[in-house]
Amino acid sequence: MREIIVDNFAGGGGASTGIELAIGRSVDIAINHDPAAIAMHRANHPETEHYCENVWEVDPVKAAAGRPIGLAWFSPDCKHFSKAKGGKPVEKKIRGLAWIVLKWAGKVRPRVIILENVEEFKTWGPVRNGRPVKSKKGQTFEHWKAQLESLGYKVESRELRACDYGAPTIRKRFFLIARRDGVAITWPEPTHGDPNSEEVKSGRLKPWRTAGEIIDWSIPCPSIFGRQKPLAENTMRRIARGIQKFVIENPDPFIVPDGIAFLAKHYGGNYTGAGSSLDDPLHTVTVTDHNALVTAFLAQYYTETAPGETRGQTLDSPIMTIPTANRYALVTSHLLKLKGQEYGASLDKPLHTVTAGGNNFGEVRAFLMKYYGNEENGQTLNEPLHTITTKDRFGLITLKGVNYRILDIGMRMLEPRELFGGQGFPSSYIIDVDADGKKYPKSAQVARCGNAVPPQFSEVLVRANLPELCTGSGRRLALERYRPAAGQLQFSM
Repeated sequence: MREIIVDNFAGGGGASTGIELAIGRSVDIAINHDPAAIAMHRANHPETEHYCENVWEVDPVKAAAGRPIGLAWFSPDCKHFSKAKGGKPVEKKIRGLAWIVLKWAGKVRPRVIILENVEEFKTWGPVRNGRPVKSKKGQTFEHWKAQLESLGYKVESRELRACDYGAPTIRKRFFLIARRDGVAITWPEPTHGDPNSEEVKSGRLKPWRTAGEIIDWSIPCPSIFGRQKPLAENTMRRIARGIQKFVIENPDPFIVPDGIAFLAKHYGGNYTGAGSSLDDPLHTVTVTDHNALVTAFLAQYYTETAPGETRGQTLDSPIMTIPTANRYALVTSHLLKLKGQEYGASLDKPLHTVTAGGNNFGEVRAFLMKYYGNEENGQTLNEPLHTITTKDRFGLITLKGVNYRILDIGMRMLEPRELFGGQGFPSSYIIDVDADGKKYPKSAQVARCGNAVPPQFSEVLVRANLPELCTGSGRRLALERYRPAAGQLQFSM
């Protein structure tokens, strides 16, 4: 009889997707208490038998219905272990969800069990008055693990990073593998690495995928100036510090690839052709070819950001851990190369060859001075301009020996599709509508994403420990739902 696969705490389907990429078919059973999560799972894994119930209310014997279980995957709620929760009280009931593993292990004895959680899962211990007892840190985890071993399972655990296996996020997670079939537990070897490492340079590993890959550069990035509702003071300060850290002070800032929607178009000679700023058409920019470029970085927004702290990253590295609320904004700097006479763009209307001495740079200068200048090196706007070449405080930027001025700064929050891409989901994954045709609001999409397991984790772990069930084993005909298809359908043996 064919072994089945069960995904407990299935959520929107991250682990199930990775498992499907490995074995070429949907998981047999998915369990989750959240109707919205199950609806997303149903949309993407229609062949799966779904249980929209509390995991404790599902009888493993009835669910298995006499079928042997090859793999039981568990991703219990992690927020009451995660350091992201801060100092808020924890709930003993939620921290104890992992006990469900022993129920399945005792009643239906899966051949392989894999549990995923945050790194702090190993600190699982008693709780008193909503606070973990520090002196008993890890006690409950060791007791839980010993009970699993007493049921005949060999148990190993390790922390893995998603970026090392082809996901464009640095997300790190704790994994525990337990198996009772006498076969050795196998931990997958990394497939990707730091681009500067010898392993990547020699071709033994692929370079980490980057945050820049998951950005949809065709989406406009509106100017932060002239908004109907001005950005909050703290937001402007974060942007300014990010511009300084990731563009001005960065010897190799991320430059948006050529051909994107919002790069200015430039024409040679005296032709005054149309161009485009970050949000609107830009007219009569009389500069020579390739005189403008756009640099970009990601700003990270958290309420606990300390004064003066810059949270963000460039786009040439994997994206940081994606939370359940959208905390990432794309910030772009539209730069104009200085060559002889300077030309630029007004921030709110078409431009007709206004020189740099005009007011078109006033807002940017004031912005830069206000947010990372100080009384000693700043100046008021009604006095003569101080020497520009001192410390880049007036929008003057030198990139690889070439001088530029900041024409505009744009910002937008990342879209759910980009966040799912950052989490490693296939681009074909359905995130905006459930199996019944009901549309998800963006907040719900982001929540599903932040709670999801990067599919690369489950794919490589299943391939390493259950190769006999995977595509390429020569034992099965499989429909690869998430691979680029050749023709209408693609099958593999």
